[in-house]
Amino acid sequence: MTEHHISKRLMTLAYSGSILLMAGYSFWLYAMGDYSDLLIPAFMTLLLMSALLMHIGPGLKSCLPRIVLLCCTYLVVLSTFHYQEQVSPIWLGLPITAAFLLLPLWAALLINITAGPLWWLFSSVASAPPAFIVGYVAFTLLLALPRWEHARRRALLRATDPNDSDCNAYHIDTLKERLQSEFQRAAMLNQQLALLVLHLPQLDMAGEQFGHRAQTALLGALCSEVNSRCRDHDVLGRADNATFWLVLPDTSESGALLVRERLQRALSRCVLVETGQLEARIAACLPNRTECFDHYVKRLEARGATLANV
Repeated sequence: MTEHHISKRLMTLAYSGSILLMAGYSFWLYAMGDYSDLLIPAFMTLLLMSALLMHIGPGLKSCLPRIVLLCCTYLVVLSTFHYQEQVSPIWLGLPITAAFLLLPLWAALLINITAGPLWWLFSSVASAPPAFIVGYVAFTLLLALPRWEHARRRALLRATDPNDSDCNAYHIDTLKERLQSEFQRAAMLNQQLALLVLHLPQLDMAGEQFGHRAQTALLGALCSEVNSRCRDHDVLGRADNATFWLVLPDTSESGALLVRERLQRALSRCVLVETGQLEARIAACLPNRTECFDHYVKRLEARGATLANV
């Protein structure tokens, strides 16, 4: 419920705009001869440039440059309130808004609630009328309300929609329900049941280097290829972030291996712009005759972890 995706291009524009604003403010202070206040904006400019480089460069979490940008926003506002006495308290809205834009909902709420009493240590804020406290709380709650409503709707949609939110596959709860029903049906009718565990090793790399859109394209390509080459009653579900289970009812081990080879050939021919040739690790896992369902699920999870660590 706290995931918050912003496109990489939009964040690049945000970092670039912040650098231009801070650099312009630094040059303005230099031109006005206000050298005592020049140190912090100049240092913030360097920090923002490093945040932009971290955002563009591969192999780093997207939250790290966002935290740097948020810290720069707080430091600039803090320095303004510290060095200048006649500052309007309305500038408190800048770090509050930045926290809700850059952080998950509960993290932004926690930071704003914690930082709230600290702002009143400054004389310009302490001299504000008591109604300003109500305004501060109301503004914080108003900024939290859209994010909370969006998270609530996503949770409701996830509870009622059997499909995964990012691809054309069942999410884990529905997948386990369908697998359990097929497991019980195979045991009752003395039929065979097979399952293929698929792992996408490129998924995390695609998210770190190219963003959420590349991850969605990778997931969509996998689901499209698998669904187009399977039977209507086969069940494809997302068991983990990069792991999928393909349930094959009434399928023997040899049949599962044939499906595995067919999928391997089809997926190897799929080429994406960002990640290149699609790579998938596939393993077959069949239930034993005397095995219970919970033990079989644990064995499937262990097989997925093994494929991820290959």
